Amino acid sequence: AIDVFEEEPAYENIFFGKDNVIVTPHLGASTLEAQENVSVQVAEQVSNFLINAVVVNALNMPSISIEDAPKLKHYLKLAGQMGSFVGQIVDFEVVSVQIEFEGQVAKLNTHPLTAVVLEGLMKHLLESVNMVNAPYIARERGIEIIESSNEHNSHYHSSIRLIIKGAESEASVVGTIFGGNLPRLVEVNGIRIEAELNNNMLFVTNDDKPGFIGILGKTLGDAGVNIGTLQLGRKNFGGKAMSLISVDNQITKNTLDILNAIPLVNKAIFLRFD
Repeated sequence: AIDVFEEEPAYENIFFGKDNVIVTPHLGASTLEAQENVSVQVAEQVSNFLINAVVVNALNMPSISIEDAPKLKHYLKLAGQMGSFVGQIVDFEVVSVQIEFEGQVAKLNTHPLTAVVLEGLMKHLLESVNMVNAPYIARERGIEIIESSNEHNSHYHSSIRLIIKGAESEASVVGTIFGGNLPRLVEVNGIRIEAELNNNMLFVTNDDKPGFIGILGKTLGDAGVNIGTLQLGRKNFGGKAMSLISVDNQITKNTLDILNAIPLVNKAIFLRFD
């Protein structure tokens, strides 16, 4: 039996017509019925991705099974937000990305979560980055990717810790899911803070001194920026503090320059989340 020839399609061959030889073209399985079945399968796979966030039979990324999809859905959003958050606040060249999964999330298929973290991190640095190519681009750029899982977590049902390191700098963020489906940041650079990430966010680090919130609010008000929510955190009284503020509109460069000129402000960054 022969199913491939040196030249395809083969119109003439010495084996043709012999009673003891079976020959087929190389695409012998490409029958009308097979094409119909393939079309149905592709449609089902696309439908599963769009409706259930299920990625089946992927060639160059971890597949997400139908069973895992509902469990991973909100973690995928959280992981993407965490990567995007860190990607927008770091101002150094990244040499390593460490991702720690703790609690119930550690029992799941975490490879898609790592891919989404890297996509969120790198899309602010490079164009044409997606969930599929982000891990490969990171490795091509010499970025070390470290993953760890621990099914025990003393603080939360589940959490993801992301640590980004440069040659001399480091940034970290911890996120979790509240109420079964609400992604939240719960720690940034070692400071406890609980915040939901909306489309437009202002991230401010500052010296913890009396009157700062009033100055910050007035500056935003004078610029016509309306505050939706404001979350605060600090390590200790009089030390370093931070604010994560959701705003109803984008903040201009001029307003950011005014904010960064406030004596108590260390850094003010406008963040966007799709």
